[in-house]
Amino acid sequence: MKIVIVPSGFKECLEAEEVALAMERGVRRVEQSIDMEVIPMIDGGEGFAKTIVNIKGGELIYKEVTGPIGEMIESHFGIIVENGKRTAVIEMAAVAGLKLVPRNQRNPLKTTTYGIGELIVAALDLGVDNILIGCGDSGTSDGGAGMAQALGVQFLDKKRQLVDIHGGEDLMKVSSIVTTHLDKRLQDVSINVACNWKNILCGESGVARVFGPQKGATPKQVERLSSALERYAALIQEALGIDVRSLPGSGASGGLGAGLIAFTGAMLHPRFDIIMDYINIEEKISTADLVFTAEGSLDFQTPNGKIPAEVARIAKKNNIPVIAITGTIGKGADLNYRAGIDAYCSIIQKPTSLEEAIQNAPKWIEESTESVFRQVLIGLDVAQKMKLKESV
Repeated sequence: MKIVIVPSGFKECLEAEEVALAMERGVRRVEQSIDMEVIPMIDGGEGFAKTIVNIKGGELIYKEVTGPIGEMIESHFGIIVENGKRTAVIEMAAVAGLKLVPRNQRNPLKTTTYGIGELIVAALDLGVDNILIGCGDSGTSDGGAGMAQALGVQFLDKKRQLVDIHGGEDLMKVSSIVTTHLDKRLQDVSINVACNWKNILCGESGVARVFGPQKGATPKQVERLSSALERYAALIQEALGIDVRSLPGSGASGGLGAGLIAFTGAMLHPRFDIIMDYINIEEKISTADLVFTAEGSLDFQTPNGKIPAEVARIAKKNNIPVIAITGTIGKGADLNYRAGIDAYCSIIQKPTSLEEAIQNAPKWIEESTESVFRQVLIGLDVAQKMKLKESV
């Protein structure tokens, strides 16, 4: 038997590599010598830059920038070289991710993407040819306006005074947008973005209503944020002639996708498609007898382009069974059966606190993977015995 393990990270808990190692240990507790391929997978969120740098033999550049709540933090971006071209790899989660927002300060009306703009400027200072940005695990919902300010975009109020954007709420103060001071070097680089292609900026399915509550917004704040982003989209259309309201990916990372389209000329891509250019998993999955994948929370959103569903989609081309190990099982998790995941299992087997779950996650992932694999082997043994009986 050959097993291929392709997990994503557990948001705010473990990066994909840590999850993969725990799952590998679980399988090897059952069968030490089993043929196994372990491929930590990224979706643009936590670990995006480090993983691509490790795969491509690049380097990490550390930089002090503005964090999501306005404090200075140490962040990083990667530099990789291919065919004589230098590409900067920027990870949204490493500068404005939810993990960087203290739980008692989670309010997407007040968090900023300014630091992302600072990292883009730092990459431009190094003379890169391309920029690859991973959108995922964000703690912001300012539509990328903070990032735009760091790049030179000016947001003005009714009196033509500068508005300093410190979060999505401040978009309500803006009456016009001026781009004459936008960093000219953006015209000389190509910018590609790995994002959730199904996230849009505005409307009933807009980012404020779908993801605002996950970032700490109350129902009242969700409606205020939704109105602010609608206003923002109208101003972008007025200033630049681009309607970002429902463009695929425009709602990625709290609307950062919309800001990248409008102000940097970025091309947005379904995250799994562009990441596959850097991490080729299709061939490896096709050789497996069984595929394990993993995600922090398996729910109705998983089939919408998240790693377990994408892994299952590839596996199903070759009729390979897929089992998902997950932290929590949420609403609509059964939709994943239709997405190609044959079975799933939560690592949490008893009532527990979030702190205890985070602390014990590596151990519980290992134990759950071992338990599930033992059940697979029992099933194979039973099937073999039944075949023997039928042949007698």
